[in-house]
Amino acid sequence: MGIEIERKFLLSDDSWRETVECSERIAQGYLVGAQALRDGTSRASVRVRRSGDHAWLNIKSAQLGIERAEFEYPMPLGDAEEMLATLCDGVLEKIRHHVTVDGALFEIDEFFGDNAGLVVAEIELAATDAPFPQPSWLGREVSHLVRYYNVNLIAHPYAHWTQEERDAARESSPC
Repeated sequence: MGIEIERKFLLSDDSWRETVECSERIAQGYLVGAQALRDGTSRASVRVRRSGDHAWLNIKSAQLGIERAEFEYPMPLGDAEEMLATLCDGVLEKIRHHVTVDGALFEIDEFFGDNAGLVVAEIELAATDAPFPQPSWLGREVSHLVRYYNVNLIAHPYAHWTQEERDAARESSPC
C-alpha cells in the first residue's frame, strides 16, 4: 500500500522564488470529490492530473492529517483530458515550483482562477516525525485544515474564503 506523509504550510514571504529549480503547470479535477467525502459516501478522493504531456490517476484515503493512503497510476493524456472536460465538477489549475532546501524538496503550489492568491508549500516525509528544514519563508502549518486540501479548493475556492479562513484559524469540521 502507498502511504503519503505530507505537511502543508503557508508562506511568510516570497524569498523562496530566488531558489526555484523548475516549475510545472498542473491541471487537476476530481472524479470523487469533496461532497462525497463530506457526505461519507466515499472513503477516498479520486483525482485526474495533467502536467505537460503526462497524466495520472490518483486515489487518496479520506482521512484528516499528514499521513494518508495514496495510490497513483500513469494514464494516457487523451483519457485525462476527456475526464477533466466531462467527468469532473471543476478543474483546479496551479503552477508547482520545486525548491530544494538542505536536500529536502518543497513543492510550492501557486494557484490560479478562483484560487488565485493562495500559495502553499508542501513537503513529503519518510515518517510523521521526520525532521525537515524550516527556511525563513516557511510560515504557519495548515496540514490539518481541510480547506487547504486540493479536493476542497474546487467546491470552496480561496476567492470565497472569509478573512478568518485566510488567516488559517482552526476549524472544527473534519471534512
